[in-house]
Amino acid sequence: MQIVVVDGYALNPGDISWDELKKIGSLKVYDNTVPDELFPRIEEAEVVITNKAVIPDQMLDQLPKLKYVGVTATGVNIINLDLARKKNIVVTNAPDYGTHSVAQHVFALILEFSNNVGRTVSATNKGRWQEVGQWSYADRPLKELKGKCLGIIGMGAIGQQVATIGAAFGMSIIYHTPTVKDVPYQYASVNEVFTKADFLSLNCPLNPATEHMVNARNLSLMKPEAILINTGRGQLINEQALVDALQNGVIAGAGLDVLSEEPPGDNPLIGAPNCIITPHQAWATREARQRLLDIVVDNLKCFLNGEMKNVVN
Repeated sequence: MQIVVVDGYALNPGDISWDELKKIGSLKVYDNTVPDELFPRIEEAEVVITNKAVIPDQMLDQLPKLKYVGVTATGVNIINLDLARKKNIVVTNAPDYGTHSVAQHVFALILEFSNNVGRTVSATNKGRWQEVGQWSYADRPLKELKGKCLGIIGMGAIGQQVATIGAAFGMSIIYHTPTVKDVPYQYASVNEVFTKADFLSLNCPLNPATEHMVNARNLSLMKPEAILINTGRGQLINEQALVDALQNGVIAGAGLDVLSEEPPGDNPLIGAPNCIITPHQAWATREARQRLLDIVVDNLKCFLNGEMKNVVN
């Protein structure tokens, strides 16, 4: 069996093993694959493992050996699912591998805004403590999370884990999701979440209803001291509207792990005031990546044994 991993670097930059996939068949791993390289690399493949590399509709007609596409992510917008099904190509995804890691990163960003650890360490290394001449000082106000309102948009597995951590800090939790969940937190409208939250975490999927849900109107509802956190998808935010809000003091700050284009080009959020950006790494702890690879391997083994596990088409 010919197995091709077309963009394996993000999943495995070298600190975990491909051995379990190698046991299944002849394995070829590419760190990254640009569109012009895709067809010659997968032309003979029976199994393709991909994350971001898109398999165009017209290419599926040229891949008669392809029987299985394993997506190393939860989202599966890299292939036409209906067309794949018509061609008897099974497509699987990998759910729930990064729940704890992403929720942890949400709070890494929240804590940076409440305790300013990274920025304070940088200032201390530059001699700021000696310059101030006090035994204790803070260039920025410190915030205690207890009693603050944490608003969550999207109450799936990640949103619920974010809520659990927030509650442990003593925060009050409000959330919005398409349907009310059986969770011990207060359901609210989108307007209420934007209006009441001291910290607003986006943990919802990207779809027509959520695209650019952070826009000039909704930002205007937020408290001037509020912080926006996005570990979901960059397109949830109208980026220019957020830049304007940060520049004009409409909100106090934004912590972002995702942008509309990755890696970014000339993105106006880079360098915007009180905007912290990390490079789409919330999911990428070693533990989460190992879980992800384990799910990918298990999905393929089940397929070969005639079982359908995490099949999305």
